[in-house]
Amino acid sequence: MEFIQLTNGHPAEFLAWDEAFLAETEATGREFLWFWESSTPFVVLGYGQTLAREVLEVPCRERGIPILRRCSGGGAVVQGPGCLNYALSLHLPSHSALASVTSTNQWIMNRQAQSLSSRLKNQVVVRGHTDLALTDSNGERKFSGNAQRRTRDAVLFHGTLLYQFDLPWITTLLAHPTDQPAYRAQRSHQDFVTNLPLTQTELINLLLAEWRPNQPVITLPTEHHQAALRRRYAHPEWHRSRQSVATSADPDPTKPFGINK
Repeated sequence: MEFIQLTNGHPAEFLAWDEAFLAETEATGREFLWFWESSTPFVVLGYGQTLAREVLEVPCRERGIPILRRCSGGGAVVQGPGCLNYALSLHLPSHSALASVTSTNQWIMNRQAQSLSSRLKNQVVVRGHTDLALTDSNGERKFSGNAQRRTRDAVLFHGTLLYQFDLPWITTLLAHPTDQPAYRAQRSHQDFVTNLPLTQTELINLLLAEWRPNQPVITLPTEHHQAALRRRYAHPEWHRSRQSVATSADPDPTKPFGINK
């Protein structure tokens, strides 16, 4: 497994890297672990979600907050400084635990929970399909949402880890979700989510210790990245309604990505 921490770039470019690493694993069998964090707030929808149902568009527009879409399922989230993204791109034939969606969720989420629990006073539990929650005096509160996308021979499993995030952004920018796990119990965003008492460096080191990648990324899958930008992430119509764009031209780096206004 190879690893890298991606820095600098628009959130849409980071989302395109998720597809790029998955495509590289599918094509070559190379496996990856990578991290990234946006320096500015943005909203990201799950692949199949309807923007108008999940996002408060007026506050997003007034604040210039991009509304983007990822290639995996799950619910809408707000990201920005203090929200670390991690992603794994794994070769399915190399791991029996990845045989199904359910077994993949169980294998990866249990490892993540065990790794994080080793540095926390409070218990980390897996809840819903792919949430991680911290158990404290306020009950079980979510700090991590995760999702996967599968191809024939590869799986992308990625998620967020809140550690110093400005939590009121979530209430400001997201509607109450149309689909929610039972353990949420209809709680508001503010009562449901929490930050971990860890730093970005501590989180990265814990996941590196758990997954044990053996070398930094040698060559980035830049061709796959450009293809993902061309088809999807450089175009507002993809983020708004999943309309991919067929074009042979590279995206114009001078234009903003996916700002829904």
